[in-house]
Amino acid sequence: MRTDTGQVFRLEEYKPSAYRIPRLELDFRLDAQETLVTARMQVERAEGTDVGTPLVLDGDGLSLVGLAVNGEPAGENGFEALPDQLTLRDVPAGDHFELEIVTRINPSANKALMGLYVSSGVFCTQCEAEGFRRITYFLDRPDVLSTYRVRMEADRATAPLLLSNGNPVENGDLDGGRHYAIWDDPHPKPSYLFALVAGNLGVVSDHFITASGRKVALGVYVEHGKEARATYAMDALKRSMRWDEERFGREYDLDVFNIVAVSDFNMGAMENKGLNIFNDKYVLADPETATDMDFANIEAIIAHEYFHNWTGNRITCRDWFQLCLKEGLTVYRDHEFSADMRSRAVRRISEVRTLRAHQFPEDQGPLAHPVRPRRYREINNFYTATVYEKGSEVVRMIHTILGEEDFRKGMDLYFDRHDGQAVTIEDLIACFEEAGRVDLTQFALWYHQAGTPNVIASTSYDEQAKSFTLELEQSVPPTPSEARKKAMHIPLKFGLVGPNGEDMDWASADGAEISGDVIHLRERRHTISFKGIGQRPVLSLNRGFSAPVVLSEQVSSADRYFLAQHDSDAFNRWQALNSLANEALIEAANQARNGTVPGFDDELVSFPAGIAGDETLEPAYRALAITPPAEADIAREIGGNVDPDAIHRAREAYLDAVARSGATQMASVYDALADDGTFNPDAGHAGKRALRNVLLGLLMRAEGSPERGVVQYRSATNMTERLAALMEVTHRFANSPEASELLADFEGRYSDNPLVMDKWLTTQATIPGDGAAARVRELMKHSSFSLSNPNRVRALIGGFASGNQTGFHAADGTGYQLLAETILAVEELNPQVAARLAVTFRSWRSLEPHRQKLAREALATIAKAENLSRDLRDIVDRTLA
Repeated sequence: MRTDTGQVFRLEEYKPSAYRIPRLELDFRLDAQETLVTARMQVERAEGTDVGTPLVLDGDGLSLVGLAVNGEPAGENGFEALPDQLTLRDVPAGDHFELEIVTRINPSANKALMGLYVSSGVFCTQCEAEGFRRITYFLDRPDVLSTYRVRMEADRATAPLLLSNGNPVENGDLDGGRHYAIWDDPHPKPSYLFALVAGNLGVVSDHFITASGRKVALGVYVEHGKEARATYAMDALKRSMRWDEERFGREYDLDVFNIVAVSDFNMGAMENKGLNIFNDKYVLADPETATDMDFANIEAIIAHEYFHNWTGNRITCRDWFQLCLKEGLTVYRDHEFSADMRSRAVRRISEVRTLRAHQFPEDQGPLAHPVRPRRYREINNFYTATVYEKGSEVVRMIHTILGEEDFRKGMDLYFDRHDGQAVTIEDLIACFEEAGRVDLTQFALWYHQAGTPNVIASTSYDEQAKSFTLELEQSVPPTPSEARKKAMHIPLKFGLVGPNGEDMDWASADGAEISGDVIHLRERRHTISFKGIGQRPVLSLNRGFSAPVVLSEQVSSADRYFLAQHDSDAFNRWQALNSLANEALIEAANQARNGTVPGFDDELVSFPAGIAGDETLEPAYRALAITPPAEADIAREIGGNVDPDAIHRAREAYLDAVARSGATQMASVYDALADDGTFNPDAGHAGKRALRNVLLGLLMRAEGSPERGVVQYRSATNMTERLAALMEVTHRFANSPEASELLADFEGRYSDNPLVMDKWLTTQATIPGDGAAARVRELMKHSSFSLSNPNRVRALIGGFASGNQTGFHAADGTGYQLLAETILAVEELNPQVAARLAVTFRSWRSLEPHRQKLAREALATIAKAENLSRDLRDIVDRTLA
């Protein structure tokens, strides 16, 4: 574990490496307790580097066994080897030399899951961002690109499978029951993309024929006996490969492509060149053990990692400040893939809900940072919603500004110009500017300026002049280290909806740049006058969520209901109803806080039943439309002095009112959606199950009984419906015999499946109300839970902290205490996971004073601990600042 040194890395201090390493040969003698790694590297002095300049290589807890320069052992006085750094002082005078380094590492003891470690008997690696330095001393930075040749040898009985990046070259037997394999990757890559897997695994094999006719061997490797649960992942991979050819013209470039699923992994997956290593949660699925959400996530993450082959691997980052260059761009690509595979409207609503739930709070709190950060203490802490999700939204806005044709030209230019290079955000923007013949200087502030812009909109209509006036004002709130903000270029898609529900045309518009259906908001204030408007329209602004802003509109309830029924833009139709519910819930929370029973408008609570039965809308859309904002979303909108208990009571009262209002109609729809027993994970079938499960919860409220949920649980033929029933029964009737019975039954069915037991843990961790922290403490003693496995920790502790607003924010502070204690315990094993748990505290200042005090005390407990890792210290210090 690297303890914090307080060092801050700054973008403006970037300097190219003094040396390059164009070729690296690695030799692994694999052993669970003592692996020897021999690294032979061809080193070149970079242009401008003075002769005699020391070569300084990165390390992390390494033990040096041997060092040779040009085949001769290095003199004792010619180098200094520390666990975290190797300095070669006696550098040969020529421009090129060979360096051989031998290190000894213990994969079994590596509980941080960075570098080379063992997961369930399988050797595997995770090197992003700075894990390669835990394997050997190296220039572990993204702009040092090398071709790799990797030789592995291991015991054949325990590790018959030997995989690495690139193409297989050679394999054979050795004495003593050992064997070897050699892989060669012809494409230069940074060290963070190196990968190795060795073990005994089953495989699902297939092939893919590229657009140019090449045959690529495909393999998805999983634990023996789980092969049938990897077939969907293989299908998703093949669809991803074809889509990238058709949409972006990108063809795969090696002879093989392999995916390996492991049970211990800090992230979702990793895009290592030709050998993607996955958390098994995002590979394994079948109807009995995986929900529709699991299937959708597998599809999206398989695609995301594959798309990195070009946006991340073939073209990579110059430095870690450019992380969004690969991640934001690739998230945009996987979002577009999912939209084409499923429902574009439903996917867009889901993406925006995720952005608002995770990235907006980040922008509004102490951890705010630009899409391209300018400084960091620990790069692992910048794998954030801002870099990923907001980074994707920035790319989407470029598409909106340029249009499909010029956007594709910009991408083609980027691929052609920068293939094989480590580049910057400026390089990407320059390609779009050239392709679209536009100046994106102001727009680039989206990369450089932190914070979520606020846009205020007001309208008026002059019947006599037949003109419609729109006034827009933008501002960006202060964020840490950045108080004054510049005006942004905000592309707002819009429509003027006439009384007949159709978009209206206008003769002319003055006051702002408008291209097609996009208003380009560039100044602090714009007044736009639309001429030739015969009747008062209703404004539909920021259609499709074209810009990631907080939009405040002076809109009547009548106009919102009108848009909810008639807007041609599916996202804004959903947004209108969501805004109505959100406003009512905020008012209800204030009532609940004052001891008043919350009340709701009859039209609002009767609206969901009508939507549920509207067969002109796809079921998945209906499910989203009738689901009110989550408790955390309501808290975010309130902004300050938040009382989670009052919000919970308000939301419960709203759901009860909706259930009472439309029970008869909803019961009819629920029955009509009954599953015929055949499972299909596609969007249409998943949408029907989603709607049915939302209705289940409402009907159980209306009936005041767990019986309907018990019936669905017992008759369910798939995990989606069984888990939904379990959650509804346990959350609504937590202390009932039925809840205990179903929890015991679920445990008995799936006790041998860790990924499904994660669902069992999360279900109980998110039961609202008193005693939540005590329940979680008991579950931490369960045999299915382990502090050393990131999936188990995220399921139970992460589920509690982020998914149980009343439990985590209990007024007695027990939730905060539990999280602080767990963070410190996890810190001893895995600093990355501990740091990500600590992010849950980011919004503590928005709470009411009593809870603020308790949350701060919990944070202070963590801060006072000795020898905190760089990962955790960085998060805690910024959160408390």
